[in-house]
Amino acid sequence: MMEINGNRLWESLMEMAEIGATEKGGCRRLALTDLDRQGRDLFVSWCREIGCGVEIDEMGNIFARKEGRNPDLPPVQAGSHLDTQPSGGKFDGVYGVLGALEVLRTLNDHDHVTEAPMEAICWTNEEGARFPPAMIGSGVWAGIFDLDYGHSRVDPEGKTIRDELERIGYLGTRSCSLSPVKAYYELHIEQGPVLEAQTKSVGIVTGGQGCNWYHMRLHGMDSHAGTTPMPYRRDALQGAARIIARLREAVLQQENALVTVGTIELQHNSINTIPGEVFFTIDMRHPDPQVLSGLDQKLRDLVDEICREEKLDPEIDLIWEAPTVNFDPECVGSVRNAAEKLGFSNMEIVSGAGHDACQMSHVVPTGMIFIPCKDGISHNEIESAEPEHISAGANVLLHAMLQSAG
Repeated sequence: MMEINGNRLWESLMEMAEIGATEKGGCRRLALTDLDRQGRDLFVSWCREIGCGVEIDEMGNIFARKEGRNPDLPPVQAGSHLDTQPSGGKFDGVYGVLGALEVLRTLNDHDHVTEAPMEAICWTNEEGARFPPAMIGSGVWAGIFDLDYGHSRVDPEGKTIRDELERIGYLGTRSCSLSPVKAYYELHIEQGPVLEAQTKSVGIVTGGQGCNWYHMRLHGMDSHAGTTPMPYRRDALQGAARIIARLREAVLQQENALVTVGTIELQHNSINTIPGEVFFTIDMRHPDPQVLSGLDQKLRDLVDEICREEKLDPEIDLIWEAPTVNFDPECVGSVRNAAEKLGFSNMEIVSGAGHDACQMSHVVPTGMIFIPCKDGISHNEIESAEPEHISAGANVLLHAMLQSAG
């Protein structure tokens, strides 16, 4: 039975990890920085070494293609992203890109030609850490965002995605738009503790939970901390603190619901000035769209109630809404068949994180494969995975793609 080269895949992951390496063993390769360009260049060079054709689209998404016997058939694709969080790890996203490359390398090693073409993809700005929101490259390709929206996203310094793509040489000419695809697969570390706790080598991902991202801004009044009595204050930070605490209480009452406040910024920072303006973000998730919709309404009700009591003027901006995803039954079945044929312990699992596969699932048949990561830790420099699991997931990807490609 055909198998990937686990040592080669591991060494490729470690070589890629040297680009943007951090002191604690992680990676910092923010989207469209010079380090991201170096990672892209390395990936492209590896693809060309095995004779793949490489195309880059208008969003900088990279497509490496190994032709099949019938080039007119739609391709079977696999991919993920090379950009990281500010203090990211070696495997998040990168494993999916290099796992897809390893599939193409393995086919090349064995002179094996599938009926349909096979493609490995690197998507642009999956993380959204530099250019919010997340999953922009795959989102534009899938028609969830239009090209102008994708190109115009800005980083904190006001630089746009289009300008940075052009600067690093990855503003491609291929159309970033939906084209026929037979199946899309994504290989990923779980980023959670379930597989490790259940001692399973492979997660058969059946779908992903819904996610809402909010930008919140509360306007009060700067005033003197020593001369303004408590009842007369318009303390924006106090309002934010109350909203955050009450929202957490509401989320805790809903099984499987999650809420995170990842950013808080004061307009002015002074020990003896009452904060007159505060900005904060909210990330709220649940696998049931009705529950998530109810939590959205709960948030808005809390903001109205608390801002009225604290004499504040609120702004709520739902900047990104990722609906609940159910992956294609046939692709899920291909992953299950591959895991069982190869003898790997496995279980069905729902993705708690958003992935490019979630964007793709709206327009093409899609499946995902998870492997365990140590202690479920991700978006962290100490993110870790075992070589045996890395190989297992890539072998499942190989055989799932072979089943789809013929």
